[in-house]
Amino acid sequence: MILNMTIITVVMISAFASIYIITYSNIQNENQIKLNNIAMSPIKMNSLIKSDENNNTGRVFVGRIPNDYASTFSVLVGKNNTLLNVHSYLDLSEETYAQATKLATSSNKESAVISIDGQRWLFKINSMNANLIIKEKSGVTQAAALEQIYFMDVTESYNILSQLLLTFGVITIVMLFVIFGISLFFARRAITPVEIAYEKQKQFIADASHELKTPIAVIHANAEALYANKTETIESQKKWLHYITAETDRMGRLVSDLLYLAKTDSEAVSNELTPFNISNVVTDVLLAMEAVVFEKGITLSQHIEPDLIANGVSDKIKQVVIILLDNAVKYVNENGNIDVTLQKSRNHVFFSVKNTGNGIPKEYLPKLFDRFYRIDDSRAHNGGYGLGLSIARAIIENAGGKIYATSVEGDSTTFVFELG
Repeated sequence: MILNMTIITVVMISAFASIYIITYSNIQNENQIKLNNIAMSPIKMNSLIKSDENNNTGRVFVGRIPNDYASTFSVLVGKNNTLLNVHSYLDLSEETYAQATKLATSSNKESAVISIDGQRWLFKINSMNANLIIKEKSGVTQAAALEQIYFMDVTESYNILSQLLLTFGVITIVMLFVIFGISLFFARRAITPVEIAYEKQKQFIADASHELKTPIAVIHANAEALYANKTETIESQKKWLHYITAETDRMGRLVSDLLYLAKTDSEAVSNELTPFNISNVVTDVLLAMEAVVFEKGITLSQHIEPDLIANGVSDKIKQVVIILLDNAVKYVNENGNIDVTLQKSRNHVFFSVKNTGNGIPKEYLPKLFDRFYRIDDSRAHNGGYGLGLSIARAIIENAGGKIYATSVEGDSTTFVFELG
């Protein structure tokens, strides 16, 4: 999040700064061109200064500034930067004209921007090749060359730039908050599956370790019993060897199941899906289970549509059918019923196993296919490790199908999978 927000902030500031600099440059160039156009058509002035008989001062007669440039004024400056005359359509005080002239002449620049009473003025100094002719009682004398300074009000342009800068600042702050919120939302969505997977991995390791402890302890205890009776024959200690063999077989099945699930997680299972007759597969499994069902006094009903074709790996799908039927037989109530159905709906084949019994509470249904999950918190061993349904889900999902469970608490539980 820090890296993401840093990059976005740098990009936004760079983009807005570029826009501001380009806009600032364009406005400055436009103002400069406008003032240059005024300066290229200088105000014509009379070449005579008439003497005032009373105070012995003179006045310069000048021409007009074009009406298109009413936001400008010009001043005529003589020797020692003396303000000689002002030509303006603006309602400004004499002090303003004098201050503008002083700031322009003291800047030692031909063109710049000055600020007077909150207003900004762009000025340009033009040197004039005309000479003043002063009429005095003693005769006629030539004065120094004149300078004409043009001023243009650029306050509005700078206000626009200030408003643009403020707008960019507000937009940047608002957008950063919005982008932060959006980024945080999607980051949480992206991290949640990783977090869930991490928690499942920790739980998986803890469960696997727990499941392995029991058979290892049993094997170790029986081995110690064998070591304690070194003089005995193998036949006399056959039961210890039988326990060791049984536990190693269970551990072998556990490791095999774990390896299959690990391959599924890493997408290493690349079985090619082929069409097969799923009706024959289900029928074969039911025939093999009849003896077990009969011994437990369970009523088995079946509704198998013949010659249904599904896509998948027949041996793996057969394994799923065995897992679901074995699960139903294991948890059916005494003298209960198991109902097996295989039918086709549209382009999908649906297989379901329903058994009567206590049912499963709704809050447990989403966890049924988790590895090592058992509803019974006592984790009593009943010949399995809680991996059967996890393997069934992995096989069905690899075949592009879906598997799920429904239950009516106190009545029945149904497991369903569908294949294309």
